[in-house]
Amino acid sequence: MPAEKIVMTNGQLKVPDQPVIPFIEGDGIGPDIWQASVRVFDAAVEKAYAGQRKIAWKEVLAGEKAFQQTGEWLPAATLADLKEYLVSIKGPLTTPVGGGIRSLNVAMRQELDLYACVRPVRWFNKVPSPLRHPDQVNMVIFRENTEDIYAGIEYMYGTPEAQQLLHFLQHDLGVKKIRFPETSSFGIKPVSKEGSERLIRSAIRYAVEHKLPSVTLVHKGNIMKFTEGGFKNWGYELARLEFGEQVYTWEQWEATKKEQGEEAANKELNIALAHNKILIKDVIADNFLQQILLAPADFSVVATLNLNGDYISDAAAAAVGGIGIAPGANINYVTGHAVFEATHGTAPRFANTNTMNPSSVILSGVMMLEYMGWKEAANLIVEGLSTAIMRKRVTIDFYKLMDDATLVSTSEFADEIIKHL
Repeated sequence: MPAEKIVMTNGQLKVPDQPVIPFIEGDGIGPDIWQASVRVFDAAVEKAYAGQRKIAWKEVLAGEKAFQQTGEWLPAATLADLKEYLVSIKGPLTTPVGGGIRSLNVAMRQELDLYACVRPVRWFNKVPSPLRHPDQVNMVIFRENTEDIYAGIEYMYGTPEAQQLLHFLQHDLGVKKIRFPETSSFGIKPVSKEGSERLIRSAIRYAVEHKLPSVTLVHKGNIMKFTEGGFKNWGYELARLEFGEQVYTWEQWEATKKEQGEEAANKELNIALAHNKILIKDVIADNFLQQILLAPADFSVVATLNLNGDYISDAAAAAVGGIGIAPGANINYVTGHAVFEATHGTAPRFANTNTMNPSSVILSGVMMLEYMGWKEAANLIVEGLSTAIMRKRVTIDFYKLMDDATLVSTSEFADEIIKHL
């Protein structure tokens, strides 16, 4: 059975029985958690498909290992392989110190135009949580991945560029509300209609495909009317024009309320939900951060801009056990390119100790298998991981927070998952 590339044909991902998938093991604790995770992936694929399918892993270099071997943090050959093979997975990477690349992760996302950062957040039974009802947390966050602060333009106060921009703002545009102009640095965040639409389109399609009840547009449009507010308005417009009868928007509810009263609007909403229409709604970002603690069951798919998504992803992860168990993916749903990744850092002081939780990489692999259409293998891993945690055979991060738990190493935790596949 020869290994073959995954390809995108007519907008559909075509996955062979033995796909070549590049992997970056990562820095710090990366090798430990990757070695544990890959055994889980291979065991699940073997069990699910009885040898008919198998992943051909291809190591590519990035981070400290790449720098030591090639003198480059992100070699051109690695980017070429990520482009060629479409689907890949990686551990955590060190951010280089000094000039050049600000972040290897951001560089990959920009180079491959991975516009959707997708973060599922769900609770596993027995995982320690600060919430009284963490079982109500089950949402998928779509964070825009190429604009906003990721495309931010900044000038330090006192520089010629800052002075030039200040002059333009004050004299050409008549801006009066810069409180301390002479000591103000400036930041500009681009937010486009096109960039917002492709992210929101992906979120709504995800909700349609997975039969989820709502998509929430999270924004700060009450303050930033044309960037954050534009994101909200463009989202409602796209939902109405492209998804039509599949959705019911909060704007429709408000229009009916204004014309016919709240009772009629609620009746219309209930009819729409009874017909399994997806509710498109919006929430101001600061209120949303409150609501995911007070009423997390109200949210299933979330679409938001880059900076909001950064805060929201980590806050939501904390509600279900922290980023050690939070998976992530960076996806371009048009080209098919996708990089699945651990969402935590490299934790270099724990490197080579075989003690850290590999769940972030393992659950990112679950996302990868689902993306490939190998849902049977993905479901086996979730079942095995859930059982291992429920039986309280866990790594140090959970062990310290659980009563009557058994401490296991990184590799032993992988053994527990495989045992319960």
